[in-house]
Amino acid sequence: MRVIVADHPLIAHKLTYLRHKGTDSPTFRRLADELVTLLAYEATREVRTEPFDIETPVSATTGIKLSTPKPLVVPILRAGLGMLEGMVRLLPTAEVGFLGMLRDEETLEAVTYANRLPDDLSGRQCYVLDPMLATGGTLAMSVRYLVDRGADDITAVTLLAAPEGIETVERELADLDVPVTLVTGAIDERLNEQGYIVPGLGDAGDRLYGVV
Repeated sequence: MRVIVADHPLIAHKLTYLRHKGTDSPTFRRLADELVTLLAYEATREVRTEPFDIETPVSATTGIKLSTPKPLVVPILRAGLGMLEGMVRLLPTAEVGFLGMLRDEETLEAVTYANRLPDDLSGRQCYVLDPMLATGGTLAMSVRYLVDRGADDITAVTLLAAPEGIETVERELADLDVPVTLVTGAIDERLNEQGYIVPGLGDAGDRLYGVV
């Protein structure tokens, strides 16, 4: 798995306020939205394109457009929904699928509870959105889910990642022939005993939407 840390002062600036425990939910949602758009710029650097002939006011020329089939954006419910608008702002023609996963608080393993994806993803580039790469189980399972349906290029976009999570994903996906890329705003120090990223930003879902 290729890992890209998007090193930019604006990303670091927005991450600082996302981490701050005093940041309220409306501000957190706005900052996450802005940050995802910055990360999406890096994540889509290798999005597939094809030539496109056009007429400018001056002459004919050849540009590019997104290839068919269109890329698929897959937010992981529920926290990934907070990243969706920031991603499709940069990729407005992409299609969107949803994958519901939760982490068992005792085993820390990911469990799938919802799937709104096309049955056939053959030849599709997929962009998986999940704010936190903590233990790595959710991302690894999500990637396999997409590959089993034919996806042949997957990029995960996260706000933060833990070293343990990256190691888990690399280990769990070592047998895949499909290229997988992780684009993240930062790699933090470690996981604590409860599986939270340190220093992290807490529970991204709760901070986006409140505790339910």
